[in-house]
Amino acid sequence: MEEKKRLAQKDAPLRKDDLIVIIGAGGFIGGNLALYFKRKGFTRIRAVDKKPLYEWYLRVPGAESVCADLSQEPNCHHVCEGATEVYNLAADMGGMGFIERFRVECLRSILINTHMVEAACRAGARRYFYSSSACAYNTLLQKDPHVRALKESDAYPAMAERGYGWEKLVSEMFCQEYWHERRLKTFIARFHNVYGPHGTWDGGREKAPAALCRKTIEAIDRGDLSLDIWGNGEQTRSFCYIDDCVKGIDLIMHCDDLIATPVNLGSSELVSINTLAEKIEKIAGVKLRRKHDLAAPQGVAGRNSDNTFIRQVLGWEPNTPLDKGLAATYKWIKVQYENRKQGKRVIE
Repeated sequence: MEEKKRLAQKDAPLRKDDLIVIIGAGGFIGGNLALYFKRKGFTRIRAVDKKPLYEWYLRVPGAESVCADLSQEPNCHHVCEGATEVYNLAADMGGMGFIERFRVECLRSILINTHMVEAACRAGARRYFYSSSACAYNTLLQKDPHVRALKESDAYPAMAERGYGWEKLVSEMFCQEYWHERRLKTFIARFHNVYGPHGTWDGGREKAPAALCRKTIEAIDRGDLSLDIWGNGEQTRSFCYIDDCVKGIDLIMHCDDLIATPVNLGSSELVSINTLAEKIEKIAGVKLRRKHDLAAPQGVAGRNSDNTFIRQVLGWEPNTPLDKGLAATYKWIKVQYENRKQGKRVIE
């Protein structure tokens, strides 16, 4: 850590008119990150995504919106032209059902980071951020719902989740080597189940908080007060609210003590899926019968974020209580659900 700090040259202060490039900006986290920087007063934001503009979760007024497939190397060089900072939030991913079923598609996201980090380096960008995942952690350490929190060193010896997890771990290595060999300042955050408004809530890519919110709303709407839960519901997770996530990205990206150093970005508030469902029931004011699908994808038995390192370096950690974040998420999904019933176009 001290060696990295000693070798890193101090950057000029980031100006409000420096170009910030955010890829995956048509998605949940990327779109919120673009909005975050817009609200901070940055005037040159290039938002990039493969999806057509009408499918973007958030369109930020004043940002340059570009549709491009960044698994194609020439497109990466084009979008990085003039960039001061590059944020890679692009990946083909979703909830546990998606990443267990579509491993090849998840693995192919490695093309995006491979081309983007090279393009950012050639373009002379000062800093490059990579969005990794807790799925990079050794699955042998996650076989018990009462699992101890995962610290950053637990990624090795490597035994990541097949497909998605391995893509993240290898892409982390690319970022680390671009710093050590080519002196591009790279930053790596391992996300732990990010959730909140403006996220995927239907269609198969949604994660547990959004899925259970939608299922609860559906149950109330159809008058069949039952709730399908994948597995026995005893599997445990922590969930990071979107506002904490984008703030954490900013803090990590601008801390030279974290160059080429993976860091957890997640809440340490561990809950079971059954408890998560109970919290959503309380928000909705309803009690549902549980139907457990033991054949459905469940992922690891337990996963939580050890935030010792991020607190030590940044003096901060994600701190939005799950109850508060779920209330905002449920309210937003309910509006989307009602709008869809009325025939209005929504992003799912």
